[in-house]
Amino acid sequence: MAGVNGVEASAISVLKNAVELDGNGRFTEALACYREGIQLLLDVMKMTKNEVKVKSMRERINEYMLRAEKLKEHIENEKKAGKYHEQYKIPQDSTGHSYKSVFGKFIDEFLTEVTVDDAYVRQTHQIYNFLRFCELLVSPPSRVKKITLTTGMDEGNSQTQKNRLEELKGSLATHGVHLIVNYSSSLHDREIRFNNGWIIKIGRGLDYFKRTGQFSIGFCDFDLRQCHETTVDIFNSKHTKTTDR
Repeated sequence: MAGVNGVEASAISVLKNAVELDGNGRFTEALACYREGIQLLLDVMKMTKNEVKVKSMRERINEYMLRAEKLKEHIENEKKAGKYHEQYKIPQDSTGHSYKSVFGKFIDEFLTEVTVDDAYVRQTHQIYNFLRFCELLVSPPSRVKKITLTTGMDEGNSQTQKNRLEELKGSLATHGVHLIVNYSSSLHDREIRFNNGWIIKIGRGLDYFKRTGQFSIGFCDFDLRQCHETTVDIFNSKHTKTTDR
């Protein structure tokens, strides 16, 4: 029974978060939370023998499923119309914004190539950030086969930068992923493009986490790491093409 109560509490928490995100216009995140919360409630329902509670739970699931379907339809319609744009802020000192949290919902079976434009993948911690992002891209259910990074040259220590990115390139190759690294002295924009249509622009690029001690909570788990304030803009490629004309 304790296990069932724990799963139910998790479902309630996730669905509460979904409703809040929905109300704040963070639709892609809300949809992901609705799906997770619904699945948790379905798991609880399977373990519940009280028919009255099962009936009540089924009604709640149907309500959340209806909202999730409407939200999915809204997102798809906006994408088809070339108008999809979602924006939110990562608050100063907030947590819960790991790369998986920010980017994971855009990784699907159609994603095979990722392009990263970020002028500041230079210093040790910035290359580690890019490494962690690449780790997300080689983890299931990802099917990414190619990653292209365009960044600035570290004029003070360019050989070390190149050596580290070459090492990462070799490591990615063992996972069947080809890494291409380009250097640009004029790059300013920071954006990540997925070939399934999603474009994510973050004001600080991948470097939006605050530094922490090597033996401090948040050093390994980025969901527990405090963040700098930054803005996240989410587009669909059709939206971007329309506005570029």
